[in-house]
Amino acid sequence: MIPLRDENPTYIFPFITVGIVLLNCLLFLYQLSWGRGLILRLGVIPYEIIHGVDLPPPSPIPVRLTPFTSMFMHGGFLHIGGNMLYLWIFGDNVEEQLGHLRFLLFYLGCGLAAEGVQILTNPQSTIPLIGASGAIAGVLGAYLVRFPRARVLTLVILGYFIRVMRVPAFLLLGLWFLIQLLNGIPSLGGGVSGGVAWFAHIGGFAAGAIGAKLLGGGRG
Repeated sequence: MIPLRDENPTYIFPFITVGIVLLNCLLFLYQLSWGRGLILRLGVIPYEIIHGVDLPPPSPIPVRLTPFTSMFMHGGFLHIGGNMLYLWIFGDNVEEQLGHLRFLLFYLGCGLAAEGVQILTNPQSTIPLIGASGAIAGVLGAYLVRFPRARVLTLVILGYFIRVMRVPAFLLLGLWFLIQLLNGIPSLGGGVSGGVAWFAHIGGFAAGAIGAKLLGGGRG
């Protein structure tokens, strides 16, 4: 299922959501000129974080800061396209509920939590983790808690069955989380399965859902 837009109006301009989307896109264009070298330097590498070492090639920043830079890097057009689509659809409503500054801190906090969970699943990995997926998973978790009954216009593809349908958020996002669990559990101990850090998604989503609860209720 591919979300196209939600039917959940906002009454503010989502400065932070738009800013994050633009920043990710601009940095991705910059990243294209560097190739994999920049990923190795600015992606978060579990082994480096756990042991406090900087594996070659050397990073231009302290390795303890790479969890922040990695959140704004992507592995390809599909990677960034999918992430920004989800953030664009679901971020504005969460930003409206939390307020601009709290949303920014919430987004970064979910991203750090996501990376922390992924690192713990395979702390000796030397494969760099990149992408906004964990932070955006936190936004999805918050959206599910705050707006479970909101309708989301969704492209549903099941074999030859292709249709655009209005799906409640709890069903769309609940299935999304279930898919992460089903793929993540078999990857335990392996860290990244098929190029996807499943437990970053799981950790980010859980952090977002818990954070949305702790930060108070909202309209559903």
